[in-house]
This record gives sequence, C-alpha cells and structure tokens, in this order.
Amino acid sequence: MSDLTLVIGNKAYSSWSLRPWLALRQAGIAFAETVIPLRQPDTAARIAERSPSGRVPALIHDGLTVWDSLAICEHVAELAPEAGLWPADRAARAVARSVAAEMHSGFTSLRSTMPMDLKRNRMGRGKTEATAADIARIQELWDDARTHFGRPARGPFLFGAFTIADAMFAPVVTRLDTYSVAVSPVSRAYMDAVLDLPAMQEWIAAAKDEPWELEP
Repeated sequence: MSDLTLVIGNKAYSSWSLRPWLALRQAGIAFAETVIPLRQPDTAARIAERSPSGRVPALIHDGLTVWDSLAICEHVAELAPEAGLWPADRAARAVARSVAAEMHSGFTSLRSTMPMDLKRNRMGRGKTEATAADIARIQELWDDARTHFGRPARGPFLFGAFTIADAMFAPVVTRLDTYSVAVSPVSRAYMDAVLDLPAMQEWIAAAKDEPWELEP
C-alpha cells in the first residue's frame, strides 16, 4: 500500500489521535507515525505544517492530507474494505455510524472533567452531574449495541467484530478506567475487550514511556 504517515499528539493525552491510530492498526495497514508533543512552545507551528486545521491527528497519504479523526477512520475503511471497519449488515452499519457520530460530536462534559490521562490513576476525580449524565448515555449506547448487534457469538465489541464505533469509544474506555468509574457488567466486559486488544496495549505502554508530563 502507498505510504501513510499519521501525525498525532502525546499518546498519554491525545484522545483524538488514538482513534484513527487504532483503526489503522486493526485494519492491518502499515503506517509511519509522527508524534508532536502538545503544549510546547513550537507545538502550534509544527502541527500547522502538517494539518490544515491546526490540530492533530492528520493522515498524510501520497500527498493527500486527511484531518479529523472520524474522516481518517472513514478513509482507512475505504483503503482496507476487507478489514470490516463498518458492519456488513446495513441496519447495524447505520447504527454504528450513528453511535460513532454521537461520540464525535457529543459528551463534552466527560471530555472536560475527565480528560484522557494514561500516566496517572485519577480515581474519584471529575464527577459532576453533567458528566454522570454523559456516562449514563454512553452505557445506554453500549448496552443497546451489544444487545441488538454484538451478541457474544459475534465477538466482544459493540457490533461483534471491531469497528470504527469501537475506535471512537476507545478513549472513553480509558477515561472510565483511569477515573475508576463504576459501570454495569455489560460495560465492564466491553471495556475489558477494548483494553485487551494488543494494539491498545501497545498504545498504553508507549504512553506510559513518554517523557512528557502534562496536567490534563
């Protein structure tokens, strides 16, 4: 396949970077990665050289730049249709896209009060009524997907096999784990399946080894 480079932020903190990185890994697509540390004096200038939005992630593919996590995931799905990054069933695919889009545009309270942090345990922090409402809605989405589309025989993810919907929620899984949020058995089983992915283990290990320490 043609050369691809994914430009990302710190693995410990850049939740948006994790999403397409995980999609690429799960699709089995080889790619190079460029890590631009966040909140450094030259961060904005370095990102602006590679991303028209001035944000990470950005995927550079044969001179084409694709920015925004969900857009990159869609591009990856087109590059590797055999990977099944969207469900084959039309109804499941429509719901998976809805789930991914809701994650992409929503849950601002959770993002604000419980930012991704793979270096520290933040048990008990970030609790607000608005965040609790976000977490309740997330678990509702997970339970509905698992009930209607992700029956155990099909696999442990939201729609059975791993899809872009799982990539979109992977940073949420890390947040609920980092902040030791009590969740339902269905949610816990799903979280464990995501955290047990070899690609997730690779990302988490790299995040812990990063030299940068930021306060989210």
